[in-house]
Amino acid sequence: MEKFKTAHESKVSITELMLPSHSNFGGKVHGGHILNLMDQIAFACASKHSQRYCVTASVNRVDFLHPVEVGELITLKASINYTGRTSMVVGVRVESENITTGTKRHCNSSYFTMVAKDEHGKGMTVPGLLVEDEEGVRRFARSKRRKEEAFSRDTQFDSSKFKIEEHMKFLEGENIKLSLS
Repeated sequence: MEKFKTAHESKVSITELMLPSHSNFGGKVHGGHILNLMDQIAFACASKHSQRYCVTASVNRVDFLHPVEVGELITLKASINYTGRTSMVVGVRVESENITTGTKRHCNSSYFTMVAKDEHGKGMTVPGLLVEDEEGVRRFARSKRRKEEAFSRDTQFDSSKFKIEEHMKFLEGENIKLSLS
């Protein structure tokens, strides 16, 4: 296995026609269907980079910016943004395209943390990321920062360390009614 690989070496994309069977009651494509496709392409990208079976450990923020219509093409693009010891952050971008007008729209982007596994389900070391440009450094640094912020957020709200008095002011003006016993 190579010690380092470029993001370009594991970059993948897919394009799929959105069918009526993918739609919700409002006639738009189910967000869940798009999430499923995003998870599949994140798996493909991470597996290609690590040359291992990979599992999804987490998904960082998915904002649906524009609805996807039945009959549109969606293109999903994935690339490795960050590598840890056994994990990788895969950036996934989704664009829709109206095939009659040619109009393209950015629908959403998200970041999937994928973990490489061996045949016994244990984490496997992955190749590092060989970064060749400023954009690659930006993506790596952003992913590292997100990872640190998630850890900080998780530990800040750990139930064994949570102090209610530190958070009461934060709740003022919110749509909440407290009835604490």
